[in-house]
Amino acid sequence: MNVLFVCNQNQNRSKTAEGLFSDQFNTKSAGLYNQKPITEKQLSWAEVVIVMEEEQRKEIARRFPKLYLQKRVLSLDIPDIYHFGDSQLIEMLRSKVEEYSEFLL
Repeated sequence: MNVLFVCNQNQNRSKTAEGLFSDQFNTKSAGLYNQKPITEKQLSWAEVVIVMEEEQRKEIARRFPKLYLQKRVLSLDIPDIYHFGDSQLIEMLRSKVEEYSEFLL
């Protein structure tokens, strides 16, 4: 399954998730407000899009309305307070993704 992880800058949360789950899924990550923001091509590739905050889901819907309606977009509700590879972030990512396991088969 192709899973795209999205956060604001693609430096900490989504980058950590991309590596963490790469043994379970085909993973990529993207940011919304960085130098190379999420593209239509990245969104098209994904079977499931996982955002870190609800606001990011709304921004994807605003930027790509037609494509957004075709995607399963899940929100983990993880605030932007962690650094790349932070052990608390990893624990939270594992727990939250496990809650959505039925959508990730």
